[in-house]
Amino acid sequence: MSRPSLASATGHSSSVSARKPKALRAGSRLAVFAPASPGNDAAEQRGLAELARLGFSVERRVPRVSEGYFSATTAERRQDLINALSDPRIDGLIALRGGYGSNYLLDAELSAAIAAPKCLVGFSDITSLQIFLWQRCGWTSIYGPMVAAGLEAGAGAPKGYDQASFLSAIGATDAWQISLQGEPIASGDAEGTLLGGCMTLVETTLGTPWELDTRDSILLLEDRGMKPWWQVDRALMHLQQAGKFESVRGIVLGDFPECEPPVAGSPTVLDVCQRILKPMGVPILFGAPVGHTARPMLTLPLGVRARLRASGAGTLEILEAAVAP
Repeated sequence: MSRPSLASATGHSSSVSARKPKALRAGSRLAVFAPASPGNDAAEQRGLAELARLGFSVERRVPRVSEGYFSATTAERRQDLINALSDPRIDGLIALRGGYGSNYLLDAELSAAIAAPKCLVGFSDITSLQIFLWQRCGWTSIYGPMVAAGLEAGAGAPKGYDQASFLSAIGATDAWQISLQGEPIASGDAEGTLLGGCMTLVETTLGTPWELDTRDSILLLEDRGMKPWWQVDRALMHLQQAGKFESVRGIVLGDFPECEPPVAGSPTVLDVCQRILKPMGVPILFGAPVGHTARPMLTLPLGVRARLRASGAGTLEILEAAVAP
């Protein structure tokens, strides 16, 4: 599989082949990393226990003193990530939590340290890192639960995670499908490369050297705690005006928790999405429990071919594994 990289300001682009890390299974050694905000000790311990229940060996993160709303200094967070990426004993990386701060790590030093791909799991603020690794290196990654955000609540639990999709995404499962548990904004079928993540973080790649190339994609957009009128609307309009919807094949939208209208009877997130996105004429599914959700979180592989069926509750068929056997 190959894909075009981000076109430069001069209009030139190059081709980068997708690079797949090895699959994770019971017995694989995972490193916990904290590229953004600090975690909660109790939640972290519950998440580590869940990983142990699934049969993984976990390399606990180096204790750090938090710096404001960051889990550590920028230099420490970057070095911890580089160490995990370069340690041959580590099979994959799983984020502690999101919050804010992953964008501070995206620079030439990180690019220079990246070698063989490793399976990287996370969502929310980790979107910045996942897009960087895709655009710069062609790495596939996993949009799914983190140690203190999803795994700590347990499999099948509210604010927990869906175990079946998690294990399918990190394992070398070639063809599988997910019920998206949503509703169509625009019905139909579409096939493309599954990309995206947290909408705010997708938007903030605009203008950077690793701006997400959305051409021929099934684009995932989800978020939380946004006002429909001006925050969701503004983000979608910004992406539209930046040309990010022009060649999209289909869209999967999250269920946008904590995004209720501030005034009763005013437009909802669904209303905003219908008004802005439906005229695109591509299949669109709203309300999937992906990323920020109060339901058990589905896990999606990013950077792989997928087929969206936007009818009924919606189905996403994963057409290739995101990891190598």
